[in-house]
Amino acid sequence: MNQASIKHMVIFNLHAGKDTLEAEQFLKSSAQELAAIPGVEQFEVFRQVSTKTDYDFGFSMVFADKAAYEAYNVHPVHTHYVAERWVKEVSRFQEIDLSIFE
Repeated sequence: MNQASIKHMVIFNLHAGKDTLEAEQFLKSSAQELAAIPGVEQFEVFRQVSTKTDYDFGFSMVFADKAAYEAYNVHPVHTHYVAERWVKEVSRFQEIDLSIFE
């Protein structure tokens, strides 16, 4: 069995709300920081348009394999981001990690 790539997705709300300058700044700076971590591919930022959920935003990224995914999770930029930005600015979230069916 080949090592499958992994899609990491998170949907979330911000304490700052969804239509604020603070939210815009959070999304832009998060994309810059996280997309630059080695192993991160196809980083995308989403805004919710459905009324079927009450989450406002989403991030999605792909990792080539489990090793790249695990390296991301312990990378100093990621751990600092989680401690200094995510925990303080995100009010709620749901995370999902899936191997890509090939």
